[in-house]
Amino acid sequence: MTSRRKWLLAVIGLSIGLAVTGCGKEEENTQPQVTVEPIPTAEPIPEEEEEPEEEPASTEREVVDGKMQSYLTGEWKDEAVVNRRPIAVMVPNNAPALPQYGISRASIIYEAPVEGRITRLMPVFEDFDDLERIGPVRSSRDYYIYIAMGYEAIYCNWGLAVPYVEELINRDTVQNISASVQGIHNPADEAFDRVSRPGKAKEFTGYLFIDGMKKAAERLGYDWEYDDDHVAPFIFAPEGTKAQDNYADEPDATMIYPGGQSGNQSGYGAYNPYFEYHEDEGVYYRYQDGSAQVDELDGSQLKVSNVILQYCHGEVRDAHDYLAFGVHGEGKAIVFTGGKAIEGTWERYDGDSTPAKFLDKDGNEIIFNTGKTWICNIWDEYGKHVEYN
Repeated sequence: MTSRRKWLLAVIGLSIGLAVTGCGKEEENTQPQVTVEPIPTAEPIPEEEEEPEEEPASTEREVVDGKMQSYLTGEWKDEAVVNRRPIAVMVPNNAPALPQYGISRASIIYEAPVEGRITRLMPVFEDFDDLERIGPVRSSRDYYIYIAMGYEAIYCNWGLAVPYVEELINRDTVQNISASVQGIHNPADEAFDRVSRPGKAKEFTGYLFIDGMKKAAERLGYDWEYDDDHVAPFIFAPEGTKAQDNYADEPDATMIYPGGQSGNQSGYGAYNPYFEYHEDEGVYYRYQDGSAQVDELDGSQLKVSNVILQYCHGEVRDAHDYLAFGVHGEGKAIVFTGGKAIEGTWERYDGDSTPAKFLDKDGNEIIFNTGKTWICNIWDEYGKHVEYN
């Protein structure tokens, strides 16, 4: 897919000064081998055949009755859905914006701090055909764009692209669907509209409409197929097994507090989110601001099979408190799956169109349980506040 190959920008290190990260302005526009010879012996010693290792459901995909295992969740889904690039949507997460609509359908939810020490979400969707809309939708930050690029996602946002996003988002290598606002050179207004939300500020009434999004993608000439050298973000436990079976010696953890229990200034202190593991279901329920975080679509509480804390170096960019995070290179990571806490690292050295990989202490890729994953960007300098037990 030659039009998508342009997504390879530059492999960027952890240093924030190398322009790998950043944030956009928060204002909202109201417009819609070496060979070793064997030692000789009297009789040749037959080589012992090694048992082949069982491959997790990850790199190889087969079609069975029109279905494949998702690259994002490991679940069996329609072949057309699995082979279609996802969309990544910028969604506010501060109290005046809640509840969000449709995000329980996301396969991955990425969360990171923005100015004001609150967080913003970027749900990544592969199942969106039966959704009318997603939102509310807000403005870009360049570190989110780089994360979306790793999933080869079409990036959707509504908000000013200045001062730190404009140059990046308008490159022909960044496929995006953006509302007509300052800093967006090729808008897609047909994808967005407002929804009546009595009592909510206007900036929390803009939504991405799926039919309009598809029309915009067609008009803009976006290719929905993954690249031939597409890299799946996770490997999943083989069917009939659990990821935690591989990590019996790792500590148990049923409660996860990205910003600690007492709050801090890392971005997770404003609403003190946490995750609670339910062993009977094998999922982590999300709580925020003292109550369950729910989807307005159907009132269901947000829950995922895996939670990742990805530690990234961060900096305050200017006097307006705009932030920058290093989302290339490497850093500390903790993966929670099946009630286990697996400490390790993340690495991302192969360019913008590849995702971060999560490794255990021995450098092996961590195995995930089938299902959705929530990734919390942890501001490295505030990592001491993280708690789990």
